[in-house]
Amino acid sequence: MTSATAAFPLGTASRSPGFHAVPEEGLDGITIGRLAEELEMSKSGVHKHFGAKETLQISTLDKAFVDFWHRVVEPALAEPPGLRRLRAVCANSVGYLEEPLLPGGCLMTAALTEYDGRPGRVRDAVAEVWSRWREQLRADLTAAVDNGELPAGFDIDQALFEIVAAGLALNAAMQLQHDRAAVGRADRAIERALSQS
Repeated sequence: MTSATAAFPLGTASRSPGFHAVPEEGLDGITIGRLAEELEMSKSGVHKHFGAKETLQISTLDKAFVDFWHRVVEPALAEPPGLRRLRAVCANSVGYLEEPLLPGGCLMTAALTEYDGRPGRVRDAVAEVWSRWREQLRADLTAAVDNGELPAGFDIDQALFEIVAAGLALNAAMQLQHDRAAVGRADRAIERALSQS
């Protein structure tokens, strides 16, 4: 997380109309001027905390990832490491995509498609949050294999790929087609990834 995230009350920004429009407009839609206007602060006051638009974008992404982690991963930590925790994490992630914090969908997914081919600090931050999400899934898959809940020859990389792909497809279906049936499809895709049938 950036030092600016800790130094500035982004909780206030996260309740502002601009923050809620972020996935619809993308991280590029975030500006120091817009945030200053919404917080009724001077541009120089907001600029003092962030210094650059990139830092503001990264701080916004950090905030969204913390919200995601609180809603998706932390509740699942009550389950023991392994398949039960993995299933809880996956169910929570489907629920998050079904009822996202922001009306434009998952900010991390929006940022992934916006920045995957653009080098720079924002892309690096997007890659970092996606790496942390994949590491969590990989740890849960590995624990399930170690516990004997999944077979010793289980292809963790393939399952990880399919679970992440199910989430990306669900977000697209919900945002582009408003297809609520996609929730069930995502659940089934994740179960198939775990059964590798």
